[in-house]
Amino acid sequence: MSRVKPANTKYKGNGVTISPAAPAKGDTARVVYSGLLAQNGANKLYVHVGFGDGWRKTADYRMVKTDQGFETDVPVALDATINMCFKDSADNWDNNSGQNYSFEVT
Repeated sequence: MSRVKPANTKYKGNGVTISPAAPAKGDTARVVYSGLLAQNGANKLYVHVGFGDGWRKTADYRMVKTDQGFETDVPVALDATINMCFKDSADNWDNNSGQNYSFEVT
């Protein structure tokens, strides 16, 4: 039986979770977004991801709409903080009021 990994709910109030709660380099993290863009009717969403203070190894991942919101899997490429923000197909962004969404990597 597979064990369910707990999610990091640091930004749950903004509609953003990541699991496992403390991903490690080499893991695949599940990102779930039900925030402002999803609430305002976005039909396509992308998560923009980078690592560390300099947003190294940036990439955009298309998210899939589910009952939970929008979801995608993100490879944890570096052992540095994961930074992310979200955009829709109309180029509207949710970057947590300029603070972005950041999660520690163990």
